[in-house]
Amino acid sequence: MPGPSDKPRRHFDDDDEVTKIGNVAALLPKAAPKRDRPYFIILAGSNLGRMFRIEGDEVVLGRATTATVRLEDDGISRNHAKVVMRGEDLWIEDLGSQNGTFINGTRITSQALRDGDKIQVGATTILKFTYHDDLDDRFQQKMYDAALHDGLTKAFNKRHFLERLAVEVAYARRHKTPLTLIMLDVDHFKHVNDKYGHLAGDHVLVGLAGIIEKQLRTEDLFARYGGEEFAVLCRGASLGNAAVLGERLRLQVEQAKFEHGGQVIPVTISLGIAAHSEKAADGATQLVSEADAGLYDAKRGGRNRVVARSRVGP
Repeated sequence: MPGPSDKPRRHFDDDDEVTKIGNVAALLPKAAPKRDRPYFIILAGSNLGRMFRIEGDEVVLGRATTATVRLEDDGISRNHAKVVMRGEDLWIEDLGSQNGTFINGTRITSQALRDGDKIQVGATTILKFTYHDDLDDRFQQKMYDAALHDGLTKAFNKRHFLERLAVEVAYARRHKTPLTLIMLDVDHFKHVNDKYGHLAGDHVLVGLAGIIEKQLRTEDLFARYGGEEFAVLCRGASLGNAAVLGERLRLQVEQAKFEHGGQVIPVTISLGIAAHSEKAADGATQLVSEADAGLYDAKRGGRNRVVARSRVGP
């Protein structure tokens, strides 16, 4: 007879192995974050990708400086539409705007908003209505920042600059206010790259951007126009005031210490400045052209200097 030692043995394979679970709840999927924050996101028009959180009892969309959601588009009325809470829903109401408010292509006077609705106001501006959570907020903000800013210097990029330039020229014409543009670039930048290396050149551009941004007002727009060339758009600043700012920027850069890899790199900039005129046929193009001409004059005159041109247009 078979003894105890002869008892048949069970053979286990990988599928037979048992895992002891101490906390079943820890393995269950966590509830998704609640998407309960209403937003407008600009899908088309100036400031593409910008987000506006809808808060408070009433949110006004329009071109006026007092509008909660201020949109720069000539086709938008000063107080174009408003968003109000009714029960558990948000409603959008047209405020008698000249060009109307459209939801998903249909003109409305008042309508409840649904996640994903596309709202058109003005000639070019389209907003998307949606709800967000924390993760949505962070992702959308990163996407917005990447679309508007230069990856190296973190200044605004050329695309955003040109969009804002058109808006600012229209604003200056409509309100008859001054607008000036400063174009600047690094003197002998090719020599910096050739002598110290391209990493050193990048270091100079980043440091330069930091110096310039510290000298600007909130309403000034600073952008990398291309390569070592930058632009500063100054709303409400006269040619004389912009020239004072330009000289301050020139001096700050000249006195700054740029050091990379144990080597001190001498850096100076040249600047051209022009003021917008409502008489200019194409204000944006001519403003850039005139500021660029001033920059060329500064280079030709010996570099490390500021040249302010006469007003654009007749």
